[in-house]
Amino acid sequence: MTRAPATEPPPGDTPVAAGPTPPTPPPARLPLWPLALMFGLVPLWWALGAFYLGWPMLGALLLAMLLTRGRVPLPPMAGLWLLFLAIVVVSATQLASPASLLTFALRLAFYLTALVVGVYVYVAARERADLVAVLTPLCAFWFALVVLGWLGVLMPRFALATPMEVLLPAGVARTPFIQDMVHLTTAEYSPRSLNPIYRPAAPFAYTNNYGSAYAMTLPCVVAYTMLRRRGLLRWVLLASLPLSLAPAFLTLNRAMFLSLGAGLAVLGVRASLRGNVRVAASIVGVVVTGGLATLFIPITELINNRVDSSDTNTDRLSLYTEVIRRVQDSPWLGYGAPVNVDTVSADAPIGTQGQLWMVLFSHGVPALLCFLGWFVAAAVVCARATSAAGQWLAVVPVVCLVQIPFYGMANQNLAVAFFAVGFAMALTERERAPRPQRWQPPLATGTAVPA
Repeated sequence: MTRAPATEPPPGDTPVAAGPTPPTPPPARLPLWPLALMFGLVPLWWALGAFYLGWPMLGALLLAMLLTRGRVPLPPMAGLWLLFLAIVVVSATQLASPASLLTFALRLAFYLTALVVGVYVYVAARERADLVAVLTPLCAFWFALVVLGWLGVLMPRFALATPMEVLLPAGVARTPFIQDMVHLTTAEYSPRSLNPIYRPAAPFAYTNNYGSAYAMTLPCVVAYTMLRRRGLLRWVLLASLPLSLAPAFLTLNRAMFLSLGAGLAVLGVRASLRGNVRVAASIVGVVVTGGLATLFIPITELINNRVDSSDTNTDRLSLYTEVIRRVQDSPWLGYGAPVNVDTVSADAPIGTQGQLWMVLFSHGVPALLCFLGWFVAAAVVCARATSAAGQWLAVVPVVCLVQIPFYGMANQNLAVAFFAVGFAMALTERERAPRPQRWQPPLATGTAVPA
């Protein structure tokens, strides 16, 4: 005899309800207001003197939102950046004095904030049907660049003590590094130029940061106008593009022009290989608009006068040479932070005047490989985009790679780059995802099928 399987619970046992386990509800969707608070209120943070010191706090808000939500997918190649952060933390053991710990912590906060922004944008874009709304806070950041840039053109000598400057201890607020961050100015002055001019910088402390942010954000603005075919914001963005050229050109930032040129060149090659007429037409529009601006702004003459009358190239070369010489004594972890010395012609510390040199000198060769590796990997991943907007966004990592040897990025611009890359990765994933096949009802049994 064989025993049949039991269909009823044994006597005395409580029956258990049969049925499938209910699925786990999806996590709550990330809100966009923290991004709007961070990137959309830049003029307010600048006026309060909190644009630099308050930026990591806004990043902490994003991190709290991510931790509260739980089950957060990381964007591709995030492990490289996490490894970079780990090396940076360990390199703190190389700091020469405890006084360097404050600036070290601030740079580390900017590195961490950038990753948090990238993850937040990546997750928020993946879980929305209308992912273009996620790009709106970065468009607000663009408007801040344009408006405050024009403020630097029209009111170049404007300066004001900010509430943050007043609240800080006097000894801290007078530190040159902190003073540049909390004291409100609209432009930088170049007294050594043959034609001395004020170069727009607001909301940043340095005009090079303005040029860096402009080159990173411009492709994102063009991408938004391609994703959103109608609406007031699209037309306002289109109108702001030619208006943005005056403050951008007057920064006289050669690396800004170089990085934008490299990005447009890569974009043009990809468009020609893929036969994308829309992308090619947009490139022509941007180039023609920039060319028309040179008829009113003698940009070439201004840049040549600045180069001929200053020693910036010599100063940078002496700093770079000293970094290469000194890093041989500490290649694995660097020196923790830039240092001031009197062995070079430049007034700036060794390990500045370019993010590449800062990472190499401060944190060593492995950290630099991770830093560069993330941007290279991001460029490769984003290059898979098929849409016109995706291809424009894909040049942001290329722009960053060109800027890294010349511009410092341990500031808000790193978060701007991660914002653009996180959105581009989410857009690329959506474009390459297989589309579900259209459902067709099955044929009834016995139904004749025509030959």
